[in-house]
Amino acid sequence: MKKLIIKLSFLLFVSSLSAQNITWTDITAQFTLPEGIKAFKGERESPALKAWYLDIELKQQSIAIRPYLSTVSAGKEGVAPFNQRVGAIAAINGGYFDVTGSTSFSAVVYPGEVLAQNISTIYRNSVPYPVTRSFFGMTTDRDLSVDWIYHFGSQVEDIYIFDQPTQNSPGNPASIPTKSQGMTYAKLLVGIGGGPTLVKNGSVAISHDEEVFWDSGIGYSTANPRTAVGFISESHAILLVVDGRQVASQGVTLPDLAQIMVSLNCVAAMNLDGGGSTQMAIGNQLINRPEGGTSMRPVPTILAVVHADSLAFPKTIYFEKIIDTADEACSLVGLGWFPTANAGYWGTTASMLNSRGTGDKYALFRLGLKRPAQYELFAWWVAASNRCKDTPVIINHQDGCDTITVDQTSNGSKWNSLGSYFFNSDSSGQVIISNAAKTGTYIVADAIRIVSYDSSSITAVSGEITFQNRTNYILTNNYPNPFNCSTTIQFFLPRQSHVKIKIYNMLGEEVKNLLNEVKTNGNHQIIFDAEGLSSGIYFYQIEVESVKQIHKMLLIR
Repeated sequence: MKKLIIKLSFLLFVSSLSAQNITWTDITAQFTLPEGIKAFKGERESPALKAWYLDIELKQQSIAIRPYLSTVSAGKEGVAPFNQRVGAIAAINGGYFDVTGSTSFSAVVYPGEVLAQNISTIYRNSVPYPVTRSFFGMTTDRDLSVDWIYHFGSQVEDIYIFDQPTQNSPGNPASIPTKSQGMTYAKLLVGIGGGPTLVKNGSVAISHDEEVFWDSGIGYSTANPRTAVGFISESHAILLVVDGRQVASQGVTLPDLAQIMVSLNCVAAMNLDGGGSTQMAIGNQLINRPEGGTSMRPVPTILAVVHADSLAFPKTIYFEKIIDTADEACSLVGLGWFPTANAGYWGTTASMLNSRGTGDKYALFRLGLKRPAQYELFAWWVAASNRCKDTPVIINHQDGCDTITVDQTSNGSKWNSLGSYFFNSDSSGQVIISNAAKTGTYIVADAIRIVSYDSSSITAVSGEITFQNRTNYILTNNYPNPFNCSTTIQFFLPRQSHVKIKIYNMLGEEVKNLLNEVKTNGNHQIIFDAEGLSSGIYFYQIEVESVKQIHKMLLIR
């Protein structure tokens, strides 16, 4: 990062003055906006500048933030009609794309689905440069983050975050990132790619060269229209556009843009596609004037502020149980079972296969639930072309017996929902995976997952992940967050338990064993003193009776 810091030093002073001279006016009253959203317009006389930003407070549970990938026939559209079509409240343009087509070169992540990936290799003078490019994400806990990421596959769980960008420089490509250098993006719900990163830990930190933006047209020190996204706290976002290439607004350099985001109190921020793509819309109204006019360049992606009910946040899980084929609660009936040679199975034991037949071979999962309640069932299998497309899954529940069929040639190595059922607290609850399929060669039995979102009917049962009611979360967010020297971690125990709390850095390395003792039931808090640790993102994990929860915190020196 030394090169990055040296490059900034020449322009930081001028950029700081430029950001301070912008006069911001609250224009929220000009629009009909839900609580939690404010709009501001910024102006400067010399050099001439016009800018706008949206202030999004995500602690307001009725709103959320998410990307969209265009589904119109052309594959791209102006931000205002795009925003109106998807029913969003407001939006800015998204990441980079093929201007001759509509392919997104920047990541687009929906809940449980990666629609587009950040570009992983950039070529300059026929030389390949592997890159970890910037990504703005929101977790299922509504925590916001700007990270350098790399895709090791096509699934959400294949996205890894890194505490620094690939160390590229002109003529000196970095090595290809490895999983051991980063860590999986925990609880990622949605996000959008772009770059370069502008701000980290509350300070200007532009990873322009590291992300290989030289010779790209993005321009480091040229004044252009710009779009940026950042956050003030882990649930407070800033969406910004700056007009340029016109008499009324000349635009800004990347250092200018970074300093503006710092002046708005962002602790992290990243650049999005700019130039003629820079657009902000509220409803169907274009707010800025891209390059001086009202013409809108069609773009394939936007980052939108939406009503929360348009984004399916995961339900709170009050009970979870997983049964693997190696567990006592599973029996493999009949001869001919053998383990798969393919990767992607659940846990540490391979999924089991058997030939298609008459139903005489089957895997029996005994649910053994301790409380009658409504549960959602999931199944995990390893997909392959020789699997059966209509594998029968027989579910015995309180109201009878249902048989569904699943296509095991696809959707492998993830939890697939089998539906929701009411199960009693006796031996009647069973799931059977039968070989009575009609197409394909092999059926697969791997693991079953049982989940309840019903807080009223689940009470504490030893050895299972259970909570009595909505107030019985084990771990809450630390406060303050971000923090400077110390922060308070709070947790609740429904009964006396042995509690372990550990702190990890971005590499997954343990940096502090904060707690390891028996605590009584009730509310507890412990102060984490970060003395001796550098600024950055850290994770704190609580472990109680084999139940683990992880939260993220940001240390700013």
